[in-house]
Amino acid sequence: MALRNAVLRHLRVPVQNLAVRGSNQSQIGFLGSIRAFSSHDDHLSKQDVVDRVLDVVKSFPKVDPAKVTPEVHFQKDLGLDSLDTVEIVMAIEEEFKLEIPDKEADKIDSCSLAIEYVFNHPMSS
Repeated sequence: MALRNAVLRHLRVPVQNLAVRGSNQSQIGFLGSIRAFSSHDDHLSKQDVVDRVLDVVKSFPKVDPAKVTPEVHFQKDLGLDSLDTVEIVMAIEEEFKLEIPDKEADKIDSCSLAIEYVFNHPMSS
């Protein structure tokens, strides 16, 4: 909570003034300004996430790119071990500028789970 407050203290949000025709600005009061907050408009599309996750997995040295599909399992289908899976998850973190908690990262053992996690993460970019 303290970190959140420290960040919010230094955060600047642009304010847009609304001009209402035929009304008096004093009647509008604080409603005359609207803060522009981020929305999910800039969120990645599902297809973008799929393409980028598959590219990360295909670029892994121990993976045959021809075997990589959105449903592929890292260990069963690609023959990777647990350390390789951790390295792929770390590469996905770097690709999407995310930090995946260890408990969540341990659950990601296939492309489909990686795609779902990244797509549903609000901070993926």
